Amino acid sequence: MNRSSIGYAMQNTRVLYVPDRRIDSFGDTRFNFRLISEPLDEVGVCRIRSGWVEAARPRILRPADLRSIETEGFSTEAARYFEWMEAQGARLRALFEYGFRFGRSDVNEELVHDSLAEVADRVVKESLKSGDPFRAVIAGVDDAWEVSLLHFMLEMIQKSHEINIFDFRRRGLI
Repeated sequence: MNRSSIGYAMQNTRVLYVPDRRIDSFGDTRFNFRLISEPLDEVGVCRIRSGWVEAARPRILRPADLRSIETEGFSTEAARYFEWMEAQGARLRALFEYGFRFGRSDVNEELVHDSLAEVADRVVKESLKSGDPFRAVIAGVDDAWEVSLLHFMLEMIQKSHEINIFDFRRRGLI
């Protein structure tokens, strides 16, 4: 996966159904995702990937020179996403210093013979009915789907920022 495919995935990733919950300030947070994409080599077909993606605090505090973002269950190509983000000017220093860990697990795939719009509409409606506050629906790029998933996680971190700051202040940590 090169820089242009990461950029393409970033531009074409959309969160269609945002979870009610946010990233926990002091614990681990797992989201139950549905990622919808269109295979490039098939017309009228969508792939639905479902599974879990987790944002976690570091298990072991490491010295500053060994801190990094860990990506458990992701390909090494997908992990380059963070390098790409920094090259684009994103301020990820706090994630690196904290030693954040992202993981994905229990991923299943299903091919559906229908348009992306119809599949997305159906999956979003199912998510509304589920009542799962950790459910997310993402439209992404098929060959760079892990980048789409990591992009969703960074978006959730940004949306959780205000709540996390409030929690830290309430506990007298900042």
